[in-house]
Amino acid sequence: QRIQAKLASMYFDVKDYTSALELVGELLKEVKKLDDKLLLVEIHLVESRTHHQLRNMPKSKAALTSARTAANSIYCPPLLQAQIDTQAGTLHAEEKDYKTSFSYFYEAFEAFQTSDDPRAIYSLKHMLLCKIMTNAAEEVPGLIDGKHSLKYAGRELEAMREIAEAYKTRSLDKLISTQEKYQTELAEDPVTKFHLKNLYDTLLEQNLSRLIEPFSQVQIDHIAKLIKLPVSTVETTLSQMILDKKFNGILDQGSGALIAYEELPDNTTLNAGLDTIEEMGKVVDSLYTRAARLS
Repeated sequence: QRIQAKLASMYFDVKDYTSALELVGELLKEVKKLDDKLLLVEIHLVESRTHHQLRNMPKSKAALTSARTAANSIYCPPLLQAQIDTQAGTLHAEEKDYKTSFSYFYEAFEAFQTSDDPRAIYSLKHMLLCKIMTNAAEEVPGLIDGKHSLKYAGRELEAMREIAEAYKTRSLDKLISTQEKYQTELAEDPVTKFHLKNLYDTLLEQNLSRLIEPFSQVQIDHIAKLIKLPVSTVETTLSQMILDKKFNGILDQGSGALIAYEELPDNTTLNAGLDTIEEMGKVVDSLYTRAARLS
């Protein structure tokens, strides 16, 4: 079974997720009969990672819970516990709970560092990512230059330093150029890649909001020139902002313009009137029901 568990892990590494899940399913039935808790932890971890890559978050979390339950009933080796913490940090980050995620990545980093495991740098990188996503980008240089991080100095950490700088200055150009400059370090790490996409969307919305603020009506292609992005990208983002109620206005497809509406103050009298009408409607319905019973 250990050889098969290793094979399932290799299937995951080469992104053959279907084969990995099929093998995991067979292994779980056999290993549960043997009551090999340590092997069970490893298999559930592979299962959790695979479901995560397939974006099936409920099953990924369920598999991680199973891995933790099995690990709690035995002595769990530090490196295996670090892998559990890494997966927990990854899933919490998916739910935008970056503070809890940072704690898990920190635990994993300490365990990997103590064992001189090369995976320590990835835990450190994800810690820095969590700091950026919690609006604490100014703390990133201090963490990178700290005594525990010096041995990991290199392109991986420099990439995160520049991402933090881009976020701190709200510079979309800087973020794009950093991603192009450190494509291997950022795009090939699935955790970093996923959250940098969210960071890009956030910065794009913030930059667009700042640019369109002075206008009551403006051509979309003019905004696209100002922000140096394709018109289609700007149009799609503005549409989403309007749907999400982050911007009060409409897109006029005929003239290719964005029209902003004035923010109207809350009309308390109107709201109170609507509430009264709604309550009166309930009273009338109640009286109608009682009258029907009497007749």
